[in-house]
Amino acid sequence: MANIHYIRQKEPKGLGDAVLKAKNHVGNEPFAVLLGDDIVKSEIPCIKQLKDLFETHNKSIIAIEKIPREKISNYGIIRVRERHGPLYVIDDLIEKPTFEEAPSDLGAIGRYIFTPKIFDCLEMITVGKNNEIQLTDAIKLLKEREEVLAYEFHGRRFDIGNRFGYIRAIMDFALGDDDLKKELKGYLDSLTVKHG
Repeated sequence: MANIHYIRQKEPKGLGDAVLKAKNHVGNEPFAVLLGDDIVKSEIPCIKQLKDLFETHNKSIIAIEKIPREKISNYGIIRVRERHGPLYVIDDLIEKPTFEEAPSDLGAIGRYIFTPKIFDCLEMITVGKNNEIQLTDAIKLLKEREEVLAYEFHGRRFDIGNRFGYIRAIMDFALGDDDLKKELKGYLDSLTVKHG
């Protein structure tokens, strides 16, 4: 069984700061980061897809997906150095660029596997965008020391960090459940009649 440790980030200093707080518990082992505001629906869990690739390549790897133009400024966007099918070697990573500044439409989502070298990088970087310790900045430094990979995962991601994304996730999972599907469809039909 796993040992579970709870660590509180006392101030909102960014994702990089939150990851750094786990250093003493991780030690010198590779580790996964899963952000709670992303839910991925897939036959093979997204983090297992990354884990399988990590075991083959032994390199830090981040999950990515194509981001719609109007949402690019909400994501860390990668510049590709090499591509091998859905697997990429990262050349650069830009935190929340404008559409015009973005080097691609491939954005990082909340699933990562890192070598422990990311902690050294997190300790070296300074406060970045939005006055926070940006994980993106640490990944940029890490890629100068070793290759960092990106993987266009198989599955569907729901961003539950916004209200409509949260509703979409609930609806999608409910419609995929035989026990809930009929009842939910009936309810939605009643809403259509009621609200036109």
